[in-house]
Amino acid sequence: MPPMISSSSSSTSSAPPSHPTPSSPRHPDIRILVHPSPVHVGYEAVRSLVPRLWGSDAPPRIDYMVHVGMAAGRPFYSVERRGHRDGYVLPDVDGVVLADKQHQRRNDEDKGARDNWVWEGCPEELESDVDLDDVWVRWRSALPDLDLRVSEDAGHYLCDFIYYSSLAHLWKMEDERRVAFLHVPGDSSEAAIEMGREVLIELIRALVQSGETKRLLRGGDGSLSV
Repeated sequence: MPPMISSSSSSTSSAPPSHPTPSSPRHPDIRILVHPSPVHVGYEAVRSLVPRLWGSDAPPRIDYMVHVGMAAGRPFYSVERRGHRDGYVLPDVDGVVLADKQHQRRNDEDKGARDNWVWEGCPEELESDVDLDDVWVRWRSALPDLDLRVSEDAGHYLCDFIYYSSLAHLWKMEDERRVAFLHVPGDSSEAAIEMGREVLIELIRALVQSGETKRLLRGGDGSLSV
C-alpha cells in the first residue's frame, strides 16, 4: 500500500532546507530542517519520536520547532496556542486507544506506587512560550489576503498530542517552550500545497523575527535552525 499523502506532509516536504534572506535582525539567516518523512499518526510512534527530535545529540540545535498537521473541515490556517494532556479518546490509525487514563487513575489511587507515566506531574494544558499574538501580526501582514488565525483548541487528537508532547518534553527539561503547531486545510491540490508552503515559510519568518531581539541580546550569531 503506498504511503498516504496529506496536505500537511506535502507542505512541509516542499519547504526549502534554507530560506535565502540576508542576515539582519529583521531578516536573519534561517535554516529550515525538514523531517525526512511524514510522522506516523500513532500515539506510541509520536511519543517515541518527540524526545529524539529535541535530543541534544542531534545537531544542529533546534531554535524553534513547527509541527504541521491537517484540519479537515477548516478552510483557514491556524497556529495553535496550547496543547492538552488529557481527552484523547479516539483510536489512532493503528486502532490503538491511548492508555494514559489508566496510568492517571492508578497513580491517583496509590500515591506511593508511581508507574512512570511519562506525563506524571505535567499540567493539563501547556502553552507555547512563543509570543503568538505578535507572531500572528507579523504573519498576517505578510499574507494579508489569507484567513490566518490563532487557535485555542488543537483538537484532542494526534495533532494536539504531538504538540503537547513537545511542550511537555521542554517543560520537563525546564527549557523554553519554543514550539508552535500549524493547522492547514485539508486540500491536497497542487495549488493548496504550494500555498501551504508559502504559509509555513511566512510563519517561520514571523516566529524568528518575533524572537530575534531576545536571541540577539543573548549573544546569538544571527543564524537560526527551525
